[in-house]
Amino acid sequence: MKIVVLMKQVPDTEEGLSLDLSTGLLERQNGELVPDEINERSLDVALSYKDSHKGTDVVVLSMGPDAAGKAVRKGLQVGADSAVHIADPALSGADALRTATVLAAALNTMSFDLVIAGNASTDGSGGVVPAMISEILGLPLLGAVHSVRITEESVAAEREEDGRRTSVHAAMPALISVTERSAEPRFPSFKGIMSAKRKTVTTLSLADLSDVAASRSAVLAVAKRPARTAGVKIFDDGDAGLQLAAFLASSQLI
Repeated sequence: MKIVVLMKQVPDTEEGLSLDLSTGLLERQNGELVPDEINERSLDVALSYKDSHKGTDVVVLSMGPDAAGKAVRKGLQVGADSAVHIADPALSGADALRTATVLAAALNTMSFDLVIAGNASTDGSGGVVPAMISEILGLPLLGAVHSVRITEESVAAEREEDGRRTSVHAAMPALISVTERSAEPRFPSFKGIMSAKRKTVTTLSLADLSDVAASRSAVLAVAKRPARTAGVKIFDDGDAGLQLAAFLASSQLI
């Protein structure tokens, strides 16, 4: 069994997120960069299977600048066997489609049984890249799932939405995206940190990949969100309902 886990490095959300108003891109230089927690949970799904199936090969796949090597290295420290890091200056500011196209091209160079991703990244929160990759590669997708059960032939999981639970499954090879309910991230041990230094990290550029579209989205305009203003207070002197209706009407909400 070979499992590829997609991992992304993102700005630490505890320090807040902001846009560079000159480029319209997320500001990534003013705070600490960390592995996306949802990807750490994705990795734990793979490692939990590996714990009881010793022949399993877990590979971390990441796309990002050289600095993203820190996230890749942490994946190796907690138990992944090897990593592939796509690093190319031309990928700066890549949108969801370009990201999915590049990751799919990298996956096409690898053999795998299962790809595990997070359902949405912390920085973009688009939640569409896993579905795009599955479409490009023609893989079945189990999206936004938890309680994952992996066998040699198939993968099954639970999905909850609108108060309903659905059981889903697919034959291998397949791609799944997991939610924060799927697993708890692991922490590197001293042994893991030392052994990670001997593990292989393959670095790829766009020149190493084929069928990668050159187009990308362009930000035409960006503006800072206006400061919040004080709301309207309604005091009930017997006509609160009329005041509320008038406010909703003036705001074109009714």
